[in-house]
Amino acid sequence: MELLILIVVIAVVVLATMGFVVGSAVRRRPRRAVGRGGRSDTGLSPGVGDDAGVPRDSATRTIDDVGLPAAPEAASPRVATTGAPTTGDGVPVGPADTNLAPALAPQQRPPTETPAPAAGRLVRLRLRLARSQNALGRGLLTLLSGDNLDEETWEDVEATLLVADVGVAATSELVAALRERTKVLGASTPAQARVMLRDELLAQVGTATDRSLRTSVPDRPAVVLVVGVNGTGKTTTCGKVARLLVAEGRTVVLGAADTFRAAAADQLQTWGERVGAVTVRGAEGGDPASVAFDAVKRGIDSGADTVLIDTAGRLHTKTGLMDELVKIKRVVGKHGPVDEVLLVLDATTGQNALVQARVFTEAVELSGVVLTKLDGTAKGGIVIAVQRELGVPVKLIGLGEGPDDLAPFEPEAFVDALLGEPV
Repeated sequence: MELLILIVVIAVVVLATMGFVVGSAVRRRPRRAVGRGGRSDTGLSPGVGDDAGVPRDSATRTIDDVGLPAAPEAASPRVATTGAPTTGDGVPVGPADTNLAPALAPQQRPPTETPAPAAGRLVRLRLRLARSQNALGRGLLTLLSGDNLDEETWEDVEATLLVADVGVAATSELVAALRERTKVLGASTPAQARVMLRDELLAQVGTATDRSLRTSVPDRPAVVLVVGVNGTGKTTTCGKVARLLVAEGRTVVLGAADTFRAAAADQLQTWGERVGAVTVRGAEGGDPASVAFDAVKRGIDSGADTVLIDTAGRLHTKTGLMDELVKIKRVVGKHGPVDEVLLVLDATTGQNALVQARVFTEAVELSGVVLTKLDGTAKGGIVIAVQRELGVPVKLIGLGEGPDDLAPFEPEAFVDALLGEPV
């Protein structure tokens, strides 16, 4: 009996405890007013876009999708008053909206220019060349017109020639010839020294060498391949050579076979458009030999006089790249022989340019050299050194950054610029 009473008491206590807990939870539970869409408006902090202190009985706000306003018609690049799509300048671009770039291309092309005639360019640029070559010409004249040509003076003459990048062998011959002439004829005045020095420099530069560009051959376009190391200005030189040829009345096709430099083809095409020359280009990173082949084919089909092929810059120490150059020449040769292989050299690199030139000569058999940047810190003696070491004539020289600052090399005008005006 006592056990039954104990069980009843325990059950009552448990039930009472449970009722107390449930009641407390109900009393602590906050009242919520639920509005439309099931969103509660109380017990929340104001969010972005919400009003602070929303009354409990206020209706909740719904969220609507709102589209962006349409662009005003004035901002559209294709406003047409006649119903046809046009650019902002009112130029029709055709019915397809996705073909805007080709339609705008004629507007973006530079105007066709008339290049300066090739004849006499070096004479016109003579003053510019003379300003940068005083160390050679004026220095030698000062030494040779002195009262006493002793051994120390001749050593100074030799040093001046070496500093001017004439080269060791050419310097020895030039000094020996000058010594002999001063013993026989003397050089007591600056005028006499100038005549003597002019004759000997011309003998070293060479006046009988054929420096003409083979850019016109019967029954087919002449093919000119332009090669060189990185940074010598090959693409710019191609553009300037094109201007030279157009100034002589030739029709030119340019081949952008430098497919590894992103801007090379664009740069060459701009040069071509300025003088009305066609540019053949391929995909970026494509086969350069294929582009060169297509350029020559285009020249044959169009009856052009000359095809100029720009190649990628390559270090003379990279065998694989030199082999690629051999391939370009071989593939182009399927249309016919390559008539000119011009090596572009930066004259400011001095004797290092000779090392580069030797390797290119072995790879593709050079026919001529283009010396650029002779108006800067270059020494005029590099002309003598290049020709003597390679047996390849300098055919063109660059004397500035202007589009017509590339000139056919003329030995007499060049030497006269080195020596300055007669005293």
